[in-house]
Amino acid sequence: QWAARISNALEEGRFELFRQTIQPLQPGLDTGAHYELLLRMRDENGALVSPELFIAAAERYGLTPAIDRWVIGQAFRWLVSEADERERLALCSINLSGQSLADEKFLPFVIEQFQKSGLNGACICFEITETAAIASYSQANRFIHALKEIGCKFALDDFGTGLSSFGYLKHFPVDFLKIDGSFVKEILHDPIDREMVRSINEIGHLTGKQTIAEFAENAEIITMLRGIGVDYAQGYGVSEPKRLLQAVA
Repeated sequence: QWAARISNALEEGRFELFRQTIQPLQPGLDTGAHYELLLRMRDENGALVSPELFIAAAERYGLTPAIDRWVIGQAFRWLVSEADERERLALCSINLSGQSLADEKFLPFVIEQFQKSGLNGACICFEITETAAIASYSQANRFIHALKEIGCKFALDDFGTGLSSFGYLKHFPVDFLKIDGSFVKEILHDPIDREMVRSINEIGHLTGKQTIAEFAENAEIITMLRGIGVDYAQGYGVSEPKRLLQAVA
């Protein structure tokens, strides 16, 4: 049922893109617009479906590469059509699934989208979850190296959920570590979570990466993250996700 619902939503244009601001916390960081694109799906009656539901189903039925292609196509067309947005843009983050990394046709598709659109690779950051990166380590490495050639940035998402990954960090050529929100949301009250965030931030900086804390839900959390030395914050304390204003055909 889910496989059919997702395929129908793609065909009927019931997916939408939202963006959520990523705010610099330290002096001297880029001042342009920096945001992550978030995918939303509407059901047959127009109501929003929880992303956890449809993304888990898409992964189970191997539909994420088709969704990732749609997101990249839409995002690039939107940026090409909106000159003002391109002028302001420092970095636009786009999530990729592990299945896309393992799909041999996906990398050529992404390179072709850059060539067709004429977009500068330096303004796009691809986010790959830590678990997907480790599961398809050699493919992820090849993908990252190929797109870094055209200037793209990379973020390791949900970092800290699989602690085997600390060893990979020395060799993994990503630009950002996104500290998993499960640690961030309790840092005001839980000293262990606070030390996890501090440790991930320090190791990220030691390996030459910038850090982004997810689930920065209020001003107090943002103040603590700034004090710890985290580079960027993302969450409802910074900004709610906003729908991309122009729907692209």
